[in-house]
Amino acid sequence: MPKLLKDNGLTIILMLLFLASIVGQWLSGWAVENEELQRHGRHALTPLAYLADPAFISSVFENWESEFLQMSMYVILTTFLIQRGSAESKDPDGPPRDADLAAQAMKPGAPRALRRGAAIRWLYAHSLGTVLFLLFLVSFVLHWVHSARAAAAEAVEHGERALSAIEYLGDPQLWFESFQNWESEFLSTAVLVVLSIFLRQKESPESKPVAAPHGQTGQ
Repeated sequence: MPKLLKDNGLTIILMLLFLASIVGQWLSGWAVENEELQRHGRHALTPLAYLADPAFISSVFENWESEFLQMSMYVILTTFLIQRGSAESKDPDGPPRDADLAAQAMKPGAPRALRRGAAIRWLYAHSLGTVLFLLFLVSFVLHWVHSARAAAAEAVEHGERALSAIEYLGDPQLWFESFQNWESEFLSTAVLVVLSIFLRQKESPESKPVAAPHGQTGQ
């Protein structure tokens, strides 16, 4: 196996699955949109034109928004909340892993950011959850803006008053789109946390060792 694939196989395969999925969403969404346009006696969109369609862009970021929210909340909540017996939780009886970062910064291979002062060290120590949450906020704004554009176009088509983007922020449709995705992300994460207490996946870092007792917490 080439070293590039061996060392980066997880990322490569996940990105290939992502590309296949978003292409599938694009083409299937384009077909559905054209069916709707034909029912209203309007001209069909080309595949490239559909890429700029607000409804398509909104649906993409609607999904990204929920994923980044789920990941950011998971990363942040697991810093101080515990589920005893879960592979997805830190051990409540274990010693703090990241105590005295100033001293740990001197270890060979430690990230350089840890040696650039207390402020930079604090920012770096919270960078993963922060960046994931910022990605959620960016995705939410893009979902909101393009969903508002799609709703405005539909309102004009029906002879109704189009809401501004700010007005649309209070529209139930936006929150219906968001909450239906958020609920599934939080549920699936909670299910994983609980199932990892009792079930195993051989050689997976997301699972405890197969022979580990149910009460063992962490990987």
